[in-house]
Amino acid sequence: MTPLPTEVGAPATASAFTQRFSSTPRGARLARRLAVHQLDAWGVPYGSPASDTAAVLVAELAANAVTHGRVPGRDFEVTVRLIGRTLRIEVSDARGERRPPVGGAVAPAPLAEDGRGLLLVEALAARWEVLDRVPVGKTVAAELDLPL
Repeated sequence: MTPLPTEVGAPATASAFTQRFSSTPRGARLARRLAVHQLDAWGVPYGSPASDTAAVLVAELAANAVTHGRVPGRDFEVTVRLIGRTLRIEVSDARGERRPPVGGAVAPAPLAEDGRGLLLVEALAARWEVLDRVPVGKTVAAELDLPL
């Protein structure tokens, strides 16, 4: 993975938080709560637009890992990185064969009860991508540009 570019004049500091969670709805909720708590500790206040957007991104990616990437007996992992003014959220799971479409998520049927999570990710994130995870699985990463 190549390092993220930082803005000109922005400090080249980086902060990272990584945690594994059980592949359950409870694990997904905990991932969102801990990510927002960590952002608050880094100076992105709880309840701010950036914190709320990050919470939605973590929630959607974690829910997808639990729903579509679950492998019995395997956890999913969340990494949140703050690099300059860029927040990068990575959610990794052990299932590599079920990869979400990137660059124009497929819209669900109008009356479908699910299938809108990646539409939210695409609308809220500045950038997002799907990466291979070594030794097995995939990582879905979303980046959010924080205001100055």
